[in-house]
Amino acid sequence: MIISKSKGGEKQSFHVKHTTPKKLQTVCGLRPVIEAIDAGLQIDKILIQTNLEGPLSQELKSRIREAGIPFQYVPVEKLNRTTDGNHQGVVATISPIVYHDFTSFMQQLSETDCVPFIVLLDHITDVRNVGAIVRTAECAGVNAVVVPSHGSAQINEDAVKSSSGALLRLPICREQNLKTVIIVAKQYGLQICAATEKGATDYLNVDFRLPTLLIMGSEDTGISPDLLRLSDIRAKLPVLGEIQSLNVSVAAAVFMYEMLRQRR
Repeated sequence: MIISKSKGGEKQSFHVKHTTPKKLQTVCGLRPVIEAIDAGLQIDKILIQTNLEGPLSQELKSRIREAGIPFQYVPVEKLNRTTDGNHQGVVATISPIVYHDFTSFMQQLSETDCVPFIVLLDHITDVRNVGAIVRTAECAGVNAVVVPSHGSAQINEDAVKSSSGALLRLPICREQNLKTVIIVAKQYGLQICAATEKGATDYLNVDFRLPTLLIMGSEDTGISPDLLRLSDIRAKLPVLGEIQSLNVSVAAAVFMYEMLRQRR
């Protein structure tokens, strides 16, 4: 796939791989899931039966942690509802999209004349919000969206549908440590803008013509304190009504289209 971004009216292009739409699939059983990890399949999440023991289960858990794959301990009844197959206490869901490594992506992006604009989603748990944000990001010319490996909405068929297919077109980076993402972004010269109602800077006063990583916080708790401390700018949207905050997908759209306005 060729991603093209505008800069000064000219198109800047570079190649990234992306997936094609496919039906959500599952892999069941201890050995098959281990083999799926070893084969490099894009696994979205692994469900493990509570109190599952044995050498093979320990090997699986070790591989899961090494690969940074999200997992959850669940009762056997949930696994039985998930699949009719012999799950042996383990069911893995194959992701409908291909994830990118953020550092590699930034290296690739740095070799172009593109002025980066990255959106980082800090533990946003509503699948519709994630889909809506990615849809807007694709429309606004954002280069990539970063999500955490744990504690975020599952990127499944519903998310792809909510994004109107944008999740299949826009590079998505899934990372274990969001602080590391910010540190890497700074190394590549990006300013870090945290969108927060507690910010001191009006969003219209942020220079989005500069390379930027925009952080959008979770629906209930906002941006994590560790990420706020690493931000260069804390920007807010004006709110005149009694409700003190916008839906995160709406707020993200305002920020992204202000970036687009400035860069046009």
